[in-house]
Amino acid sequence: MAIQSVRGMPDILPEQAGAWRYLEQTAQRIFNAYGLTQIRTPIVEDTALFARSIGDVTDIVEKEMYTFDDRSGDSLTLRPELTAGVVRAAIEHGLLHNQTQRLWYQGPAFRYERPQKGRYRQFHQIGVECFGIADARMDVDLLEMTDQLWTTLGIRSAVTLEINSIGSPEARSAYRSALVDFLASVRDQLDPDSQARLERSPLRILDSKNASTQALLADAPSLIDYLTDDDRQHFELFKEGLSEAKIDFV
Repeated sequence: MAIQSVRGMPDILPEQAGAWRYLEQTAQRIFNAYGLTQIRTPIVEDTALFARSIGDVTDIVEKEMYTFDDRSGDSLTLRPELTAGVVRAAIEHGLLHNQTQRLWYQGPAFRYERPQKGRYRQFHQIGVECFGIADARMDVDLLEMTDQLWTTLGIRSAVTLEINSIGSPEARSAYRSALVDFLASVRDQLDPDSQARLERSPLRILDSKNASTQALLADAPSLIDYLTDDDRQHFELFKEGLSEAKIDFV
């Protein structure tokens, strides 16, 4: 029997490679024009990095990561996303405290998911990270870059920008307490996975795919009610910046 590619990890054939090259070069040109520099991180990272950054009770960490022990017994993981590795590299190499704070990246990531249209076990990400810059203008710049990329690729009309605010750590802490109180009151009605997450990672319950749990969440507290005045001002400046840039949003 002939050996084939691993399920969910398709080959990029010569007739497809040109489109990939165009996408990658277009993104690089736009990011460079905005003063970003590229960073490349390893495909394999210490497993603890993802347990800490993504959360050890998430579906990604519990069910979807490709994890193995190397010959030294160290637990390593094929990266399920690129952000954690970029943050790790920025901290490790002191990029947070110099002028190299605006980074872009691209590359493959891996998750053990059920392969289906538009979802593969090896997939590719292109992204941007800006460290130590809390100005709303930076948020607008990120969306301007994205808008320019979609427009250049000819797909802008097919994309809808939906925005929200998760607020400051202070706001999220207050919201977390209110959410835990609410979820504790309906604990017996939550699905088993959500019950397990209640103590360690209650915000992850908001991502539950269980229909009955989602129905309960309709009555849960709303984060927007816990935003501080500074949070609200930042969000308003962000929306004003998008409007000035003529970027539609909902």
